[in-house]
Amino acid sequence: MKPQRIVDLLALVALVLLGLSGYLTWVSANPGNGRADVVFNGYTITKAPVTLALASVVAVVVTKLAGTALRRVLGALVALLGAIAVVVGLFVRPDGPELSRLRPELSDVFADQVTQTLGVAPWFALAGGIALVAAGLITVLTAHRWRRPTARYERDPAASPADQWKAIDAGEDPTL
Repeated sequence: MKPQRIVDLLALVALVLLGLSGYLTWVSANPGNGRADVVFNGYTITKAPVTLALASVVAVVVTKLAGTALRRVLGALVALLGAIAVVVGLFVRPDGPELSRLRPELSDVFADQVTQTLGVAPWFALAGGIALVAAGLITVLTAHRWRRPTARYERDPAASPADQWKAIDAGEDPTL
């Protein structure tokens, strides 16, 4: 499989995983006394995974139009965004005061004891970040082998506009 396809596939996987981490349960808190659990999705806790996924997909799309040097820079940027997503997945854990700020029913005044349970969303963010790091590294390492898609549509600089019109009149496509 070509490196471009691998990068595309990894970026798509990262987009799905990081997007899911924004909508799945990040933390579930039980306020005690038989009250219902309060569930916080990833987007309530942090907007970082979804933002990182969208920024990375834009960077991967731009690599299709860029030259080798810019591809390497964008690949490094995608790897950096992936590393940030890994850090978010590993270390963003809201504590009791932060959860009670988001939902007052979890404060010490209303709840006897609050028990927190970690959901699956941080693991999705972690996996998406790892996919982005891999996509960025592959881009940096293989950027010189990628094909330039715009070369097909560039005009021949030696042909004059009159020659191009004559080619069109003859039924030829001057861009080929």
